[in-house]
Amino acid sequence: MARYQIILAYDGSGFFGSQRQATAPTVQSKLEKALYRLGWQGSSVLLAGRTDSGVHASGQVAAFDMQWNHAPDDLLKALNSNLPAEMSVSAVKPVRDDFHPRFDAVSRRYRYRIYCQPVRDPLRERYAWRQWPLLNGGALQDAAKFLIGKHDFAAFGTPPRPGNSTVRAVTEAVWRSCPGKVPGTVQDGQDVLELDEWYFEVSADAFLYHMVRRLVYVQVAVGQGRFPAQVVSDLLEGRSSKLPAGLAPANGLTLVEVTYVE
Repeated sequence: MARYQIILAYDGSGFFGSQRQATAPTVQSKLEKALYRLGWQGSSVLLAGRTDSGVHASGQVAAFDMQWNHAPDDLLKALNSNLPAEMSVSAVKPVRDDFHPRFDAVSRRYRYRIYCQPVRDPLRERYAWRQWPLLNGGALQDAAKFLIGKHDFAAFGTPPRPGNSTVRAVTEAVWRSCPGKVPGTVQDGQDVLELDEWYFEVSADAFLYHMVRRLVYVQVAVGQGRFPAQVVSDLLEGRSSKLPAGLAPANGLTLVEVTYVE
């Protein structure tokens, strides 16, 4: 018997989150079903973190104990043969017996994708939040800078358990852009490439429930000129309770990486 760590990717569109539920399809239930087909006799796999309904992952981490008399690469192939098309395992390795993907993690990284178009794009809508008008990149970056460091993020989310700390340490918060064609942007008779697509990447020791999606919503409000960037600092420091009401939709969010001390 050995404990295995796997890196898991999934399209969350058709799942009711990552955590097992009694009647709804989830990432955990599909993974466990694939393991049972391979002779696994456990009761529950361990996950690095919970993702909401509709949230995707390219770097979710899971662990389980299993008697496997073949190489880890054979386990990887066997799992992928039994998982649904919306899921895949990119890496498998044995780890120490007490390894826990959630409690041993030192940081997590999420990416949120936005595209700017006046009408929906069916080829991007599934994995990104459509916004219009265009976002001001400078304002987005100004807002993100306030997030770096250790802060009380109570204004942006709730702890996994009532009464737990809402303080988190953010080590990276940055917006990256990709140019694209936006209708109506023409100069000298030629289309002008605007910043049509944005990615918000944020890393922290841990995250509150809905924290990333709330952070994105507030920063988008700043990027559209509805609030100054200072509102982020005011909310973190408790100087203001005026939070732009709303939550960025789940489909734009991806859990990219979970890191551990080697």
